[in-house]
Amino acid sequence: QVVLISGHLDSWDVGQGAMDDGGGAFISWEALSLIKDLGLRPKRTLRLVLWTGEEQGGIGAKQYYQLHKENISNFDIVMESDEGTFKPSGLAFSGSAEARDIMKEIMTLLQPINVTDVYDNADGTDIAYWMRAGVPGASLHNDINKYFWFHHSQGDTMTVQDPNQMNLCAAVWTVVSYVIADMEEMLPR
Repeated sequence: QVVLISGHLDSWDVGQGAMDDGGGAFISWEALSLIKDLGLRPKRTLRLVLWTGEEQGGIGAKQYYQLHKENISNFDIVMESDEGTFKPSGLAFSGSAEARDIMKEIMTLLQPINVTDVYDNADGTDIAYWMRAGVPGASLHNDINKYFWFHHSQGDTMTVQDPNQMNLCAAVWTVVSYVIADMEEMLPR
């Protein structure tokens, strides 16, 4: 059984793609790194996917889905970060009402960093195939007020990334993915 966390690698000829979506790729990598460093071994596999071809019609995500859809019943949740890694406020979630209640309970663990909200309708080009097929999905919800200042521009460089805000995003990704991967049962569909 798999808990999938992800971001995609976009770099444009006018920028580095640091915010869109290097930040999402980084926090996904960091989540696995933190879990490993803490010596935690969840019941399910945590899988990191660094998507490609998102801006070219999601061709990397489509190919991955085609290769793995035969095992769809083993995918517990798919998570994608693709709207920057600014100060997080919670997660957007798509799934059953019962799964949403579980997600709300998990998010209470993040009260110490004040990131507890669960919003409607997870979004992400790279996880859309899975969610349409009924797999629960989550996307990082963060302060995107400055997102379009840098999106697909020369300004999308490493200087946009705030290490403290990225650490908070990585904490959200780490806690949520680990807890779901270590629950007795998969999220209800």
